[in-house]
Amino acid sequence: MEAMTVQELLEATGGRLLAGSPEQTFTAVETDSRAIHAGALFVALRGEKTDGHKYVAGALAAGAEGCLVVDPVNTVAEGKFCVQVPDTLLAIGEVARAYKAKFDIPVVGITGSVGKTTTKDMVAAVLGKKYKVLKTEGNFNNELGLPLTLFRLTREHQICVLEMGMNHFGEIDYLTKIVRPDVAVITNIGDAHIENLGSRANILKAKSEIFNYMESGSLAVLNGDDPLLRGLEGQIAPDIVFCGEDHQPPYEAKIIKQLGSKGMSCTVKTPAAEFTVTVPALGNHMIYPVLMACAIGEKFGMTGEEMKAGVEAFVPTKMRMNVIRQGDVTILDDAYNANPQSMRAALEVLSQTDGTYRAAVLGDMFELGVLGPDLHRCVGEFAGAVGNIDALLAVGDLAWNLYDGANQSDLPNVFYAKDKASAMAMLPELVRPGAVILVKASRGMHFEEIVRELQRLS
Repeated sequence: MEAMTVQELLEATGGRLLAGSPEQTFTAVETDSRAIHAGALFVALRGEKTDGHKYVAGALAAGAEGCLVVDPVNTVAEGKFCVQVPDTLLAIGEVARAYKAKFDIPVVGITGSVGKTTTKDMVAAVLGKKYKVLKTEGNFNNELGLPLTLFRLTREHQICVLEMGMNHFGEIDYLTKIVRPDVAVITNIGDAHIENLGSRANILKAKSEIFNYMESGSLAVLNGDDPLLRGLEGQIAPDIVFCGEDHQPPYEAKIIKQLGSKGMSCTVKTPAAEFTVTVPALGNHMIYPVLMACAIGEKFGMTGEEMKAGVEAFVPTKMRMNVIRQGDVTILDDAYNANPQSMRAALEVLSQTDGTYRAAVLGDMFELGVLGPDLHRCVGEFAGAVGNIDALLAVGDLAWNLYDGANQSDLPNVFYAKDKASAMAMLPELVRPGAVILVKASRGMHFEEIVRELQRLS
């Protein structure tokens, strides 16, 4: 982070200076007192489990230049500054907006129900073949994570690729107001967060907040195979380009081939180029991140050769369909998160992966509300209908419905465990020579523990 002054902090937040002077500076923003270092601004956040105000004194003693607080601080050491605001979380967003405004740099904003992180990583990989890219790391895609990502921006960066998550109305609007994207991507509209928003139509409305501060001449890159997104044509200010399978111009994928655990290949056709590329990731759904990355690459002047090189350099984020080879067992680690659309896509990948025995360990999907039982049952039915899957272990309370759906399908071996402890005892049944095992559930299930146990058993 480049230096900001306390005066800039006051102007961004409308805060009150309790100690120090407007000329003082800071060169980092931290919300964790354990990560404090010299030059940092410590922001005292209130959470469900703790209150950052308890750690202000310790943060200042550890080297923080100053603090941002709601409650007044009794004593501030000489040479330190303290600024009071009504809400420190909202203040972080305002500071990030002011900081980003110091840079004349294009921003790509990415949202959607499924595939945000994969698309973000693919876009960054492609643009990275020509530009110095700042991208969202991990799950820093919310009202706190996105500002903290922006504070990593320096004069070296030439373009910014930011993931934007949400589960309620207004959240994408808030994030978009901070970054004002020049390019907006919506990967698709699915059932994720339907518990809070009620319908796919409402999910589309919430995701479409990404266009709220975009002007004519900016660009929206949308999934052309999603009928709800198709309906946005002529309804939003940015220019739209659609991406999809064959016959979905201007960005389309043809001759899609699965290459086993090595990934897939396809021919990419754009208005300016046509090339065949090997994608180092599994599943037909990978055409969408590839095409969206190419649409953005062309907007920023990249050639077909540069885009092809970027796609082939793609590396997925940890626990996002990572292929782990443990002896002669292959584990498809997709344990980061799950919803009905991503579950079906993962099961398709499993069914197409070379192996002597294909098994899935699937857990609860959260935030589906009253639709949860039926959506779990539909995934179970799909597991049988997709074919080439030998066994399924469903884990969790909601996953009983997944088990029930799979049991009614043509899937040969279906097992159920109420919790992870019970599931661990059943995993040896799945581990055998040549096995391919998919692991997937919502983040709160912590299925990385299942992955570790499978690695131990293999």
